[in-house]
Amino acid sequence: MNSNKAPVNDAIIVVVARLVDDAQSGTREPSHSDLEFQINRAGLSGGDPKGQGQVVGKAKRVRAVLSWGIDNAPDKAEAFVAALIGLIRGKGGFRTGSSNFVGEEAILDAREAFRLEGFVLSDDGELYANTLDNLSGVHMTVALETYVRRAQRGSEDGALLVGTGKDLLEATASHVITEKYGHYSQQANFPTLLGQAFSALGLATPQTPAQTGEPPQRRVERSLYEAGCAVNALRNKTGTGHGRPFVPSVSDDEARAAVQLIGIVSGLLLRALKKNP
Repeated sequence: MNSNKAPVNDAIIVVVARLVDDAQSGTREPSHSDLEFQINRAGLSGGDPKGQGQVVGKAKRVRAVLSWGIDNAPDKAEAFVAALIGLIRGKGGFRTGSSNFVGEEAILDAREAFRLEGFVLSDDGELYANTLDNLSGVHMTVALETYVRRAQRGSEDGALLVGTGKDLLEATASHVITEKYGHYSQQANFPTLLGQAFSALGLATPQTPAQTGEPPQRRVERSLYEAGCAVNALRNKTGTGHGRPFVPSVSDDEARAAVQLIGIVSGLLLRALKKNP
């Protein structure tokens, strides 16, 4: 996971905005000038109310920028959240006794919101992703679901898994096979691995014979298997885990579509696993 990005959703927008809110505590840093620097640095000036001539408080400003960013530039919004947490930490926002301390309740709420997205916000304001090391069973399923949500929003970081050599779809397929059979072959190539996961859950692949009168969902399942294999062929095998997950010839639009497909196929597998544990 790129350490310069963090997850963004409606709950995180609320808790992050609260970390800069002066309403209950008098004026504290970061200042509007500090926020403007980070907004412009992240490339989110298009969502800044100040640029539209509005006069708003810091919390409302952050909410507006992130709400605009989540719809128009999610990767930039994620970069802004990570930078803002770092800025608040640098200003003493997480240090009890500091004039800029944001308050225990605000920190606890922020920690919980990030935890639900697979991130840890430490007492001193360090924000980092949970790794999947030593996770199994339902805990692994829940952790993978956080990455699925990010991937479905089109975030390239959502396709990567911290602390592993796998991308999201490969890790999900491995998890499914392990849950169903107790282990998986690390020597299996990706199409075989994904096919085994589909078959273990009763999902159709192109190798599954078509039956007369079968529901159209079976065709969708076969197509999603093919899409998963196609997306995997675009993967940057040397870059996964510490860079862009796709080969350089893949355009930004193609990468976003590929990431969303990874999220769709992985989500299909995890939902099927919950229904058929």
